[in-house]
Amino acid sequence: MKIPKYLHQYFWDVDVEKLDIEKYPYFVVSRLLDKGNIEAVRWVKKNFNYNLVKKTLINHRDFSLKSASFWALIYKVPLTKVKCFQEPYLAMRRTHWPY
Repeated sequence: MKIPKYLHQYFWDVDVEKLDIEKYPYFVVSRLLDKGNIEAVRWVKKNFNYNLVKKTLINHRDFSLKSASFWALIYKVPLTKVKCFQEPYLAMRRTHWPY
């Protein structure tokens, strides 16, 4: 499976042509849900199963707090289970960006 051309803009920091979706599905899902538009979300829902998306939300810190909060509501995941809402990560974010 390849990432469609219209979604390449969300992978500005990697070579999309070499990105192995089967090897890095969590990276792809987290990037598209956090940074993508409605077409990106539709593509994720079409190409990845519900449990993988939910597991990505729970285990990856790459989400903005706003985005993670939204997806936690959609996927019915308590914020206490979402990695980017856990105190060690929040403390680290405050250290890096104290504003």
